[in-house]
Amino acid sequence: MQTIKHTLIGPIRQAITMAGLPMKGALKDEQLDIISEAGILIKNDRIHQIGNYWDLYPEAQSIGAEMVSLKGDFVALPGLIDCHTHICFGGSRAQDYAMRNAGKSYLEIAKAGGGIWDTVTQTRKAKQEKLVHLTVQRANRHLKDGITTIEVKSGYGLSVAEELKMLRAIQEANESTYADLIPTCLAAHIPPKDFQGTQRDYLKAIADELFPILQEEGLANRIDAFIEDTAFTPEDIQSYLHKAKKMSFDITVHADQFHTGGSQVAVNFGAISVDHLEASTDKEIALLAQSDTIAVALPGASMGLGVAYTPARKLLDAGASLAIASDWNPGSAPMGDLLMQAAVLGTYEKLSNAEVLAGITTRAAAALNLHDRGQLNPGMLADIVLFPTADYREITYMQGRLKPFKVFKNGVEIK
Repeated sequence: MQTIKHTLIGPIRQAITMAGLPMKGALKDEQLDIISEAGILIKNDRIHQIGNYWDLYPEAQSIGAEMVSLKGDFVALPGLIDCHTHICFGGSRAQDYAMRNAGKSYLEIAKAGGGIWDTVTQTRKAKQEKLVHLTVQRANRHLKDGITTIEVKSGYGLSVAEELKMLRAIQEANESTYADLIPTCLAAHIPPKDFQGTQRDYLKAIADELFPILQEEGLANRIDAFIEDTAFTPEDIQSYLHKAKKMSFDITVHADQFHTGGSQVAVNFGAISVDHLEASTDKEIALLAQSDTIAVALPGASMGLGVAYTPARKLLDAGASLAIASDWNPGSAPMGDLLMQAAVLGTYEKLSNAEVLAGITTRAAAALNLHDRGQLNPGMLADIVLFPTADYREITYMQGRLKPFKVFKNGVEIK
């Protein structure tokens, strides 16, 4: 019989619940549900009640709740969600970064031994145990920054055996960190240089051989593909995504990073999310706004590559749903600082605090097809971040410099 544990946290100067917000379109700060002098009563791993602290206090006392009594000013947010990362990898691409800043092109960097294939080579050399250690290390850094749910892609294996190594490492890492790691199979990242056959032959081999093992071992229920001139064309990827959809995988797509075309594929296949979109034009923006596919902006990649940001303002004004993720990876987005990147995107794209915060909480949860987090509401996972400030606007104003004071994951204080 499970022991019931109650915990009351408070008093909290402001609890930003992120509840009641529409999933699509622009948001104003006035739409935020803010509870002043709040208390959050937790039952095991879920939020049981949220409201005025002093109203909840007598009940909490009567049921013997553990009291997390706060002294000072704090703002509570739902645990942050990073819905697009590549934190399972080996090696470094510092050379790429230096060459790119020195004016070298993507092709020149690749010819010099850099690019994604460099990370593939280094990740293949790493043993599974090493990848587990590195992934846990990076996940725990995210966790300290208040990010309690982290999507993690494969895609640096690019063979059945090596993709399995990566996804098993992600699965094992998930058991060694308090953060929830959500695995995604990105075997369709780039065409592997050592595969004997066409791009379509490679995709067929992956779909036929790898997909059934993913389901058998429960390694991933999400399939991703990079649609780009240097990766896979919209025509190449059709059969691959048809197979994924037929097998009931959730689909997500890297699209419109340098050239358009990928977002159309994502919408056609009913993808949960479509990520990057830096090259999206008004045509693609209108297409996404009319769909239920969530646009995911990756400002870290724009910073790392020195390119334009995702047209977040236009997407929201057109009626699209927008999430924001770090794209933490060794090549284009090595920083991995979600809150800082989201705040900077807000500055450049003129996003309200509500839009930025929704992008890394409730709308990011939707981009992962998760419905039990992203809000401070009864029944939701007790993933809670406390920032040491009296005004929630300080969180984006400080552009990532304001760090969490306490982080709770599934009701457990981990910082």
